[in-house]
Amino acid sequence: MSSYVIRSVRAEEWPAAKELRLAALRDPVAHLAFLETYEEAAAKPDSFWKERTAGGAEGALGVQQIIAEDPDGQWVGTLTVLVEQPGTRDWAGFPVERRQGHIVGVFVRPEERGNGLTEVMFGAGLEWAWGRGAERVRLIVHEENGRAQRFYRKVGFVPSGRTVPLAAAPGENELEFVLERGQD
Repeated sequence: MSSYVIRSVRAEEWPAAKELRLAALRDPVAHLAFLETYEEAAAKPDSFWKERTAGGAEGALGVQQIIAEDPDGQWVGTLTVLVEQPGTRDWAGFPVERRQGHIVGVFVRPEERGNGLTEVMFGAGLEWAWGRGAERVRLIVHEENGRAQRFYRKVGFVPSGRTVPLAAAPGENELEFVLERGQD
C-alpha cells in the first residue's frame, strides 16, 4: 500500500472524478450500490462534474471526496464523506440527531479489490470525519449487497436496525450501518 497515494481530490481534477464515477456505475453491482445509472451520470454536463468535484475537494468543510491513486497516477478507488448536522433531515427524510459522518459513493476498481486499499481509504475517511467532530459515521447499503455488508462489518460498522425503503424500487430496502467514535 505504500506505493498508493490516498488523498482528497482537487477541484481541477473533475475529469478524473467523472471518469471514476462512470467506471463505478458500470460495475455489475452498481444497481445495488448507487442511486443513479450510468446513463443518467454520463448525460450530465461538464459544469455538473466541475461543481460536484469542487464541492468535495481538498479544503471543503462539509464534504470530502477521497481517492486512491496507484503508482502510475491512475485513480483506482474513491469514497465521499458528508457531515450531517443535528436538527436536519438526511436524504431519506430521517431526522439527524447528532453530528455524524455519512460515507457514500464507495468504489474500488475490480482489479484493486482485496489488497487492503479499501480499508486504507476508509481509514482516511473516518479520520476526516472524526476531525470534523463527528460522533459516529454511518453508511447505507442495499439489503442484497452482501459483498459490501461483509466489508463494512470487517472494518467495524454494525447494523443500526434502521431500514430505508427505496422509493425508486418498491419492496427493496437499504440498511444503515454505523461506527461509533472510539470503536474504529
